[in-house]
Amino acid sequence: MTKQVQTAVIGVTGYAGAELARLLLRHPRLQGTPPVFAGRVEPKDLARGGVPLTEIHPQLADRNGSGDLRLEPFSWELLASRGVDVLFLATPHEQSREWVPEALARGLRVIDLSGAWRLVDPANRAVYNFSGEGSEQAAATQAQAVYGMPELHRDKIAGARLIANPGCYSTSVILPLKPLVAAGLLDLDHGIVADSKSGVSGAGKAPTAKTHFMYAADNLSAYAVFGHRHTGELLEQIGVARDQIVFTPHLLPIPRGILSTIYVRFRAPQTAESVGRVYRDFFAGSPLVRLYDKTLPQIQYVVRTNYADIGFQLAADGRRAVIVSCLDNLLKGASSQAVQNLNVMLGWGEAEGLA
Repeated sequence: MTKQVQTAVIGVTGYAGAELARLLLRHPRLQGTPPVFAGRVEPKDLARGGVPLTEIHPQLADRNGSGDLRLEPFSWELLASRGVDVLFLATPHEQSREWVPEALARGLRVIDLSGAWRLVDPANRAVYNFSGEGSEQAAATQAQAVYGMPELHRDKIAGARLIANPGCYSTSVILPLKPLVAAGLLDLDHGIVADSKSGVSGAGKAPTAKTHFMYAADNLSAYAVFGHRHTGELLEQIGVARDQIVFTPHLLPIPRGILSTIYVRFRAPQTAESVGRVYRDFFAGSPLVRLYDKTLPQIQYVVRTNYADIGFQLAADGRRAVIVSCLDNLLKGASSQAVQNLNVMLGWGEAEGLA
């Protein structure tokens, strides 16, 4: 695209939507062309043209006109009248399943932050119980979807029409494991254990009994054991079988951030240098992955940044390793990865507006 790009965001009221709005409003390539924010608007707000963005997210107030931006009633006609080129969907999975085919038919490019189009294998998708599964329209849409992890799929993302943004847990497990599996270093029959912990914002903005302060504070709990929705992403993107990996998510009593501790066994003894070289080679040219040499990542080092941090420690026998990866679930696990995908899609610098 040579003209100024017009973006739109549906789903700005949520945590990830707020971060996406912040990043797009400050993106150097989008200055002077703020996103169109659309969604459900209550009748009482229609008379004033929608809900001011700064009423929804006061932290987005600045001196550059953010006070004039509004959440407007969604319609396809609104997007067409504003000349929208790229549509970000920070919407529930079923909503994205409904809207993405229409958006593509209208010539829009879509970056979908939901899980609607991430999974190729119907057996993996079954956990979502999507309506319309198996229809011709769903199959045709799925065929256009590219899994939006630039570190793995830059070439496919460039010029794509539909990008399925990865899950937050998935990103924290795929990035540290894919280089080792691709290099053939891991004893997959021995199995991989991925023990992941996420802050409460990963559950979304709508309160539930298990995200209530009285439940989550001073507590640590496992959930969705052997059944988390992100498991299919691990299988498809890392290239392992279901019986070769155990992924267990936990709810961590902090607002945001993910730490994944991953236990692996190598097929042959390794050195810290040989493992480090695999990571350095794989992530050469990946500006949003930081590799740790002498220490291990921690959530406090990565929260409110756009990076994924990876470090490891090798056992004395060289056959076993513990890998630790950290990221901010609302940023590299969601919104900043979406902007990273925008950059790659449009041929801009991958880290523009992010690093």
